[in-house]
Amino acid sequence: MPAYQKLETGPDHSREKLMKEISFRVGVSDDFKSDAPGLLEPFLDQVFGPLPFVQCCFFPVKGHVVVSDDIRGYDAVITLKPRYTTASLIGNERLTIIARWGAGYDMVDVPACTAADILLAITPEAVRQPVAEGILAFFLALAKNLPARDRLTRSGGRDLTIENSGVSLSGKVFGSVGLGNIASQMFRLIHAFGPARMLACDPYASPTKAQRLGVELVDLETLFRESDFLAVACLLNDETRGMIDRRLLSLMKPTAFFVNVARGGIVKEADLVAILQERRIAGAGLDVFEQEPLPPDHPLAALPNVILTPHRIAWSDALYRGNGLGACHNVLTVLQGGVPEHTVNREVIHQPGFQTKLRSLAQRWAAATGEEPV
Repeated sequence: MPAYQKLETGPDHSREKLMKEISFRVGVSDDFKSDAPGLLEPFLDQVFGPLPFVQCCFFPVKGHVVVSDDIRGYDAVITLKPRYTTASLIGNERLTIIARWGAGYDMVDVPACTAADILLAITPEAVRQPVAEGILAFFLALAKNLPARDRLTRSGGRDLTIENSGVSLSGKVFGSVGLGNIASQMFRLIHAFGPARMLACDPYASPTKAQRLGVELVDLETLFRESDFLAVACLLNDETRGMIDRRLLSLMKPTAFFVNVARGGIVKEADLVAILQERRIAGAGLDVFEQEPLPPDHPLAALPNVILTPHRIAWSDALYRGNGLGACHNVLTVLQGGVPEHTVNREVIHQPGFQTKLRSLAQRWAAATGEEPV
């Protein structure tokens, strides 16, 4: 029987009995079952199935915020979309890690995790190539005007006009808001198209790294003014929320394309809609929105110069495997008394409360396996 199903059977009292007998308890947010059925379960079984002393169980997500009582008693949590607040973590003295399926973590209150001696881990390596490919897919689809060509073909037409023909990626200027893992991989892929220049705005980026990638570090105004293809690939935080507005978008060339695969909250959506309606830029590719899922009657849905995807542009076999195994192995590392490489709140590592939890896990692991504690 798969590891993730064992605690889903039987009445509540038998579940409670099992929970007391099991050495390690891993909670999994049940939005995996509703929003991503079958994507995580094979990797739960692969990693934890051979370990009878580790038990996985889906917990309910009521609304969009995790309720403290629903994750009480777990050593670890693997999560997809729900939010974690200070209130979510109250009374969860046993919880040691929240493992996010993915690289973004704006839905988790990081200071609250640190204050509660809980480590937050992500899977950035898993998303790097798939999201970079997604950006490139948007660039190519916009450059070749695939939506217009598709509509033309479906209507029985064949002859392209200047308005619905495409442009080449060769010799163009490519830009990125952010120069992290995803943007760096995007620029590596762009090399194959012979770009004229590659630009990025990231106050935290290393000049040495940028030089190695062949990327010029510039300010935001320069980035928006000079890019022919511009991608948003940065984190959503207090610095970036609403950062891209009409003023910046108005600096773009009328022939330029705008792509956002990061978070909808980075862009003032009403400003972007106005810019697109006025044809101030050539078009946009959007995978993220201020409200998700995007309402069917949203103004963006009526625009012919926009390609929309439902925050799934990067979802692929490689992403599923990388995120699934990455999240499970982050949990496994902590259960064994270690610290995952991709820990967000590294300041928690040396806190006495977290160290106490980690030592307890290492001792329990040794007792369950007969191995020496790490």
